[in-house]
Amino acid sequence: MRVILCGYYGQDNAGDEALLVCLLQMLPATVEPVVLSANPQVTTARYGVKAHYNRDWGKIWQLLGQCDGFIWGGGSLMQDVTSVVSPLYYGGLMAIAQMRRLKTIAWAQGIGPLRRPPLRWFTQQVLRGCSGISVRDQASLQLVKQWGLKAFLAADPVWSLAAENASSSPSPLPMVAVNLRAHPLLTLERLAVITEALRDFQHQTQTHVRLIPLQKSQDLAIAEAIAVELPGSHEILYRPDPRECKGLFRGAEFTIGMRLHSLIMAAAEGSACFALSYDPKVSRLIAEVGLPGRELADLPRDSNELSQVWQGHFRQRQPSTGVEFLQKSALQHQTLLQKIFVD
Repeated sequence: MRVILCGYYGQDNAGDEALLVCLLQMLPATVEPVVLSANPQVTTARYGVKAHYNRDWGKIWQLLGQCDGFIWGGGSLMQDVTSVVSPLYYGGLMAIAQMRRLKTIAWAQGIGPLRRPPLRWFTQQVLRGCSGISVRDQASLQLVKQWGLKAFLAADPVWSLAAENASSSPSPLPMVAVNLRAHPLLTLERLAVITEALRDFQHQTQTHVRLIPLQKSQDLAIAEAIAVELPGSHEILYRPDPRECKGLFRGAEFTIGMRLHSLIMAAAEGSACFALSYDPKVSRLIAEVGLPGRELADLPRDSNELSQVWQGHFRQRQPSTGVEFLQKSALQHQTLLQKIFVD
């Protein structure tokens, strides 16, 4: 059985690459995956699977006639907060797959927010045609239920990802991991506040700061800008392979993160976390897992106030509770794949 895997793959975003790794590991042995990727050569080399360019419409049309199934492979694909094009692309491919009578699965999805009524209606119709749906948060489950559809709820699959090649810190000081990404809410003013707060935090706590970009194009320049302002021990480590990226959080006693999967990776590796939420999916994680954090839009303007908040959480160093449960829950996304393709 050949199945198309469709997601935000091949963009060197370690979070979405981690979802792909988890999906490949959970697929039944009888399924041959074909991945749609923005960089199919890298996807094939890194994971040993067949991959094709995700904008080669002729090839995609051909694949839809040659395959038996189609999977949205994790993430927030159907939302219109960051892009209107995204739900049209992913929803359009799913709709075509359904018209061509492939078995379709919405797997480990974070659905919404969908603020535009036409996209909300379109998402509902596409989900209605799915053979199975699994979601990764309670808000997505409630939305699907409002539409009269059944969905399987389990934790984000990345909770279960096995880390590789964890590198040791070059410093004997306690290690603090930091991940920030480019976003309209991360204005130059807010970035200046965060940078100054990190300077003070590092001085007060005598820590080694490890800046970890998850996506080179959006995170690295910010990490570099912060690094030159830090007076103490620090480093920038970037690993495009998601298993190695997760390993970078091992040993972090405290993590300050924007990206959803930076927080999941860090918490899964036992780090105490503080979330800077720029997106509803991060806010959902804060609420459901009980992570301390702040909405980026409501960030204090006083860097000393932010530093004091971080210092308080650093001194307490409370790892996230329920990590073992979340890791086991994440593995349950495999149940849906088994049900559709094997049972």
